[in-house]
Amino acid sequence: MISKQQLVLKRGFDLVLSVMALLVLVIPMLILLIMASFDTKQLGLFTQVRVGQHGQRFTIYKIRTFRSSGSSSDPDQVSRLGRFLRTHGWDELPQLVNILLGQMSFVGPRPDVSGFADQLEGEDRIILKVKPGLTGPASIAYAHEEVLLAQQADPEAYNREVIWPHKVEINKNYVQSYRFYLDLTFIYRSLSRLI
Repeated sequence: MISKQQLVLKRGFDLVLSVMALLVLVIPMLILLIMASFDTKQLGLFTQVRVGQHGQRFTIYKIRTFRSSGSSSDPDQVSRLGRFLRTHGWDELPQLVNILLGQMSFVGPRPDVSGFADQLEGEDRIILKVKPGLTGPASIAYAHEEVLLAQQADPEAYNREVIWPHKVEINKNYVQSYRFYLDLTFIYRSLSRLI
């Protein structure tokens, strides 16, 4: 199981890497935010309340990828630029700020909206011991989740009954058998999506 010392090391790594990444990516991120504003005809920065470490709520930052009349979960309302950003994971870049603020980590369970992580019970609540991540083992395993859900007759039921329980198991295993070097492998595998 992840220890206090490992959590401290993880936070130190997140702090250093987020500062370095923001120094390099702040200008490209601002350009993408401006482009998203024109593309969606709304503010290019999308915010939403998510469940974080120990069940605490925080505001997540993303680049807006859907039109004003649409929803982020409706694939028909995703803008042309938004589709490109999602494919490469660039819509997640503003979460570097969440990492810098200590609300997220580079690696961990993805932060969910209310009704999922905050409803965990028993041994499953171990997932809340770590900060949610920009990437992680479950997000890599379900890198094409939107495609999978689009193939289902009832995507919401499939997500709750099949995908979510599997993600819980993957994330429990991550926390229970945590090793710092695994974070580096998850980051490397996720970076390949950005290119």
